[in-house]
Amino acid sequence: MDDNALAALLAYEAGRSLLEIQRAGMADRTDPRDLKDQGDRESQRMLERLLHEHRPDDAVLSEEAADDPARLLADRVWIIDPLDGTREFSEGRDDWAVHIALWTEGVLTSGAVALPRLDQVLTSTDPAQQWQPPHRLRLAVSRTRATPLVDALAKKIDADVSPMGSAGYKVAAVVRNEVDAYVHTGGQYEWDSAAPVAVARAAGLFASRIDGSPLRYNSPSPYLPDLVVCNPTLSEAVLREIKELLERGLQ
Repeated sequence: MDDNALAALLAYEAGRSLLEIQRAGMADRTDPRDLKDQGDRESQRMLERLLHEHRPDDAVLSEEAADDPARLLADRVWIIDPLDGTREFSEGRDDWAVHIALWTEGVLTSGAVALPRLDQVLTSTDPAQQWQPPHRLRLAVSRTRATPLVDALAKKIDADVSPMGSAGYKVAAVVRNEVDAYVHTGGQYEWDSAAPVAVARAAGLFASRIDGSPLRYNSPSPYLPDLVVCNPTLSEAVLREIKELLERGLQ
């Protein structure tokens, strides 16, 4: 099985397991905190087992496991988020995801984002799309913690705002052409964006830091605080508007 197929398999299998856990938790009225923990724990266990089975020599960076500094010397690192959007998962919502990415010698080479409630896995091998300028910009924002900069940006560009849960789900919404851009400034980690960015770039979308600088992965610190993913016809305008807001001191 090649890396792309494996990424898709990992995302699918973890998503399928999480969907069963979510449905059982909703039926049993499990405490949301316990359901979050169960989802994180069981998905991590499954992914650890599958990676050990299929790629035992590769390094792994996961939100739900201790960071092993040996990854910094590795040529191949799987960057995973076993359950992105635990709050939405625990509330029985649709907007959560599973992230699987492979970093190889400085580059994201494979990615898969499972959207289990939509019965879909987006991958970095999906065909690229032809993007056209939208008539009115649609912006995905956090449903619980949109930052002052993002709020100001939405007003500044007069965007239609779509609040959503997980980062992966928001990037997927751009890929699926449900929105035109996702801008985040509230703090993230590499596992929050690696797989979504791999998928988005393969679809022909633009992705960078909010200052336009490159997104870098497998860094000594996995903290990667901000992100822009958008229709490529909008990238210059969106970055310009963000720059003006940053100069005003908004974050």
